[in-house]
Amino acid sequence: MHRHFKLHKPYGYVSQFVCPVKRKKVLGELYDFPQGTMAIGRLDEDSEGLLLLTTDGAVSYRICSSKTEKEYYAQVDGIVTEEAIEKLQNGVSISYQGEIYITKPAKAFRITEVPNFPERGKRIRDERHGPSSWVSITLTEGKFRQVRKMTAAVGFPTLRLVRIRIGEIYLAEMPSGSVEELMDL
Repeated sequence: MHRHFKLHKPYGYVSQFVCPVKRKKVLGELYDFPQGTMAIGRLDEDSEGLLLLTTDGAVSYRICSSKTEKEYYAQVDGIVTEEAIEKLQNGVSISYQGEIYITKPAKAFRITEVPNFPERGKRIRDERHGPSSWVSITLTEGKFRQVRKMTAAVGFPTLRLVRIRIGEIYLAEMPSGSVEELMDL
């Protein structure tokens, strides 16, 4: 019988169970996952938030290869403009595997209230460096560091990135580093 998990991946962990670089923190340090557990998609080391895991390769393939929405909250450098939001909604040019790639249209909007996420292990910066703002970006694709590349392409580099939703599964109020077993995916 396959098992499925929901994890709030903390900043500083890689989305894998074995890493040749010994100083990297891996998912197996957070929970005693069963043999054969795999991450469904990835979050880079500097990103946080919702990560789904499963022992069922077919479930992983379905979620990764489908039109499943993934929603991210990105804290960006500066006060994001409506023009930038519109560009994100229509698709922007980013580099992907050495080529120029136009992202698919995305849902994007400025978040007016600062999200209540747990403090990050590494401080981002303080007010002396200028203002920052938050934007929600929802994608159905997931190219390498796509959200970070998209916000940079419209002039607002990402300072902090948190995935809050995959399909109908939400991060909600999970503490950083916590794991919940799910009945089904």
